[in-house]
Amino acid sequence: MSLKLKFVEQAHAPGANIAALCREYGISRQTGHKWLRRHREDGPLGLVEQSRRPRSSPLSKAEDIVAAIVELRDRRPSWGPDKIARVLAVRFGREAPSRSTVARVLKRLGKVKRRRPLARLWTVDEREHVEVRAPNELWTIDFKGWWKADNGQLCEPLTVRDAYSRYVLAAKLVANKTRGTVKYVLQQLFKEHGVPLAIQCDNGSPWVSLQARGGLTRLSAWLISLGIRLIRSRPGCPQDNGGHERMHRDLRELQLRPARSRTSQQFECDRWLVDFNHVRPHAALGGKTPAEVYRVTEKRPIAVALPNYAPEWRTRRVATTGAISFDGDHIFISIALAGKLIGLRYEGGLRWRAFFFGVDLGTIEVASLNGVLSTVAVSGVNGSVNPQRAAHDDALVSAGT
Repeated sequence: MSLKLKFVEQAHAPGANIAALCREYGISRQTGHKWLRRHREDGPLGLVEQSRRPRSSPLSKAEDIVAAIVELRDRRPSWGPDKIARVLAVRFGREAPSRSTVARVLKRLGKVKRRRPLARLWTVDEREHVEVRAPNELWTIDFKGWWKADNGQLCEPLTVRDAYSRYVLAAKLVANKTRGTVKYVLQQLFKEHGVPLAIQCDNGSPWVSLQARGGLTRLSAWLISLGIRLIRSRPGCPQDNGGHERMHRDLRELQLRPARSRTSQQFECDRWLVDFNHVRPHAALGGKTPAEVYRVTEKRPIAVALPNYAPEWRTRRVATTGAISFDGDHIFISIALAGKLIGLRYEGGLRWRAFFFGVDLGTIEVASLNGVLSTVAVSGVNGSVNPQRAAHDDALVSAGT
């Protein structure tokens, strides 16, 4: 303090050289001007060393909330996550944790073991309008209903169609609907025609999982990482992809005359494909065939890209278990995003919003567990209980709040 006062005194002397004084005292010029400014504003008290602790921390409140969760659980072992969350909602207001966050904290601290229930996390509410101006801007994809060949083999075509030209890119009979089978067919199409800008699909497997964040599956996450925009139809609304369903009605001609085997049926599908694309005129194309309209002007390469999130966001790599580690807490995101990089945008309190590229994965709640033991000890969780707070919480539960 005496050195700071001496520095300020010499700096205020007539003809003083601030840069030379800073070198003499072994400080930077920024520090020297900071001392002079604080002395000018607050006098000698302005030279007192100030705390470098941030004025606010998004996770400081989280530790208090975790401590409160543990406190309630220790005092009321029979209380479940729902009742604890309701009590904390009165105490913390908008920053209170949800029931799922309380359950996750209790499980992490060994207070409860309960299976995570399946719940619908994602669905499509409104039809997305898409305007297509050129080939390869939008592909539509779906499975045609299955039928059996004469020898009993199952025939189920996977069909892919260009929305602009109505050109059917594939009508492939596949043995199953697994991710690997569909991915192989798409890779062959990407090599031949390039990568489209968008793909429209329904809400079935393997494109969408209604129990996953963002509706993402491993296949849809791979498509998004290629820079493809996914457009999903509304559940139970095949009219959202009406053009593709109309094409399936034409393909139904093969179902009425089954071939001897699946191999023979694939030959029939190939012949149908040539007829549909090169022979059959299409009314919506002014009497032209789809082959006359479809052109590959530029082939986009098959290259997986890394997401580019805003600098102020946090980023986390999803583990093979589908979870991320954030400030000592392990939060389940999605198995479909294992190995992928997601972005987290802070929204206040415990809440962060997660994104994978431009796909909104919804909100998560981060309850800091790093300093929970010290916080719990200070707040009296393992020792005495505040009788006034206990009576207050009991009254809230009894009143049904």
